[in-house]
Amino acid sequence: MTPDSALYAGSARYYRRGRAGYSPELPSMLAGHLGLDGSGRFVDEGCGPGILTVPLAPLFAEVFGLDPDPAMLVEARRYADEAGASNARFLQARAEDTASVLAGPFRLIGFAQSFHWTDRERVAAMAFDLLEPGGALILVHHTLPAHGQPPIPEVAAGSALPPPPGPDPPIPFGDIRALRERYLGSVLRAGSGTRNIPGDLHRDLLARTSFGPPERFLLPGRRDLIRDVDDVVANVFAQSFSAPHLFGPRLERFTAELRELLTAASPTGRFWEWPGDTELLVARKPAESRP
Repeated sequence: MTPDSALYAGSARYYRRGRAGYSPELPSMLAGHLGLDGSGRFVDEGCGPGILTVPLAPLFAEVFGLDPDPAMLVEARRYADEAGASNARFLQARAEDTASVLAGPFRLIGFAQSFHWTDRERVAAMAFDLLEPGGALILVHHTLPAHGQPPIPEVAAGSALPPPPGPDPPIPFGDIRALRERYLGSVLRAGSGTRNIPGDLHRDLLARTSFGPPERFLLPGRRDLIRDVDDVVANVFAQSFSAPHLFGPRLERFTAELRELLTAASPTGRFWEWPGDTELLVARKPAESRP
């Protein structure tokens, strides 16, 4: 992962509450497509608080979550304990350093909205070497980018915003973005620098590696996500470009204005969120070595 340790500074306690989950069909789809049966080992790169690690833990004998942020790992361990995922271990490390902290082979190596933070070609080559024959590398994304964030190339097309399923209004992301820009400016921040998006598609990069072209799947996301004000505040602070540390001494003031904005936007304090469907790229290592 990026060597900038400030990337999500202060975000860990907000991340699991604020970030929308992936398609509920993801674990069963992976189990069926990849023949996951409770054996083998899985590494979740840039695991954050375990949003992918923990739901997939029952599909393996051992799972490992790697992240450079120690606060994220505290949250991940808490989540694993709550879920009874006793086969999960969490280690402080960047994706680029996986081979130095864990020995292969692995049946699955995953990135949930984290591959773009890495030295992608180097990491893909390392993943190929660490996987067992027939193992897979997966990249997981929502088909809509996080609010206020330029889409990474993989999800640039997004998906249409469906009508709300009930009376609750959508989260006012446009107004939130305008408020954030008053405090932080229009150039998106990331850690101690600015946001940098890869110029080419992940699938095109993977096609140039030993994996070859990946498979692409689209899984239905939830369209009935209802959030309260605290959830939306957590969503804002769970983004790299609006992480709490970026606001410095103005954090309390920003938070108060954000809450005022949300209260005015929904008298009931309830909002509907649509993060899109879940896009999955699956790159397989051949079951037998190529001649």
